[in-house]
Amino acid sequence: MPQQILSGEPGRYWHRLDDGRIQCDVCPRLCKLHEGQRGLCFVRARQDDRIVLTTYGRSSGFCIDPIEKKPLNHFLPGTPVLSFGTAGCNLTCKFCQNWDISKAREFDRLQDLARPEAIAEAAIATGCRSVAFTYNDPVIFLEYAVDVAQACRERGIQSVAVSAGYICAEPRIEFFRHMDAANIDLKGFTENFYKTLCSARLGPVLETLEYLKNETQVWFEITTLLIPGENDSPTEIETLSRWVLEHLGPDVPLHFTAFHPDWKMLDKPATPTATLKTARRIAKDIGLHHVFTGNTHDEEGQSTFCHACGTVLIGRDWYELSTWNLTPDGCCGTCGTRCAGVFEDAPGHWGRRRRPMVLQATATIV
Repeated sequence: MPQQILSGEPGRYWHRLDDGRIQCDVCPRLCKLHEGQRGLCFVRARQDDRIVLTTYGRSSGFCIDPIEKKPLNHFLPGTPVLSFGTAGCNLTCKFCQNWDISKAREFDRLQDLARPEAIAEAAIATGCRSVAFTYNDPVIFLEYAVDVAQACRERGIQSVAVSAGYICAEPRIEFFRHMDAANIDLKGFTENFYKTLCSARLGPVLETLEYLKNETQVWFEITTLLIPGENDSPTEIETLSRWVLEHLGPDVPLHFTAFHPDWKMLDKPATPTATLKTARRIAKDIGLHHVFTGNTHDEEGQSTFCHACGTVLIGRDWYELSTWNLTPDGCCGTCGTRCAGVFEDAPGHWGRRRRPMVLQATATIV
């Protein structure tokens, strides 16, 4: 039976097949749809013989976060970011930490009136330096994300994509052309991990990372959630870290973050802090300059150090900045070595606050 489809905005990146179906070409799933069907992501659907985006202008909620929570440690440190998502996802991760949003199938929970211009104006009104597409993967609401990013760029607000990087080559170009920064979720480093736990493939994610490095000016960082017994072995961590070094270079920040039991992986224990510290040591020993631990209290593992002289450049206690030893041009205040990243003359002072908000069509903040 065809699924009921909400009215949607016209989507891009699809073509008709000889058998009458329409294929969505946004992500490597290449969902093939009859009239009235949705793709696996649940938000891209076939309606009136075309692909539409059913969540355009509709958000699961807005929140002002510290930029470090995305996590981005070398992009406008200390500043607030206006964060939002929609619903659905194009991966099926059994360990999803945002499953209530990414696995949502109820569209009545989505707020109306979240038009691109209103989001950009809300960022300005609340003092945010950037807007982040997060909570669920913005690849699946590409048209909406691009329109929001364009509205933000016109007003001097930067755009951040928090994504698994599971996107096809052509839409990848358009999507990241409008982004200023990204955090790519590299979920593991084996095809078996992606296949059994995410119903996906590793290859397209690596292609996205190499594209960002070689073809764009987007500042990006990488996050790997370490799950006990699944992707936390020293061998896999070494292999992953060595790939990053050889294909992306030593300056791309790598975050190892702690898993907590959620969604369909309630049988796994939370990641010990010791595992995160071991992963950080392995990656740094291989030659990566900036390796961080996350979802745990570890001031050393969350701080930025000069890779040349070892000076603390940016001290962090959770999301609070405790030390700032960067010159206005982003160099070590002790030895003058350049620190890779996007920095302003001085850090922001947003701290660890997390402020939910309601956005109205006129950009009034409630």
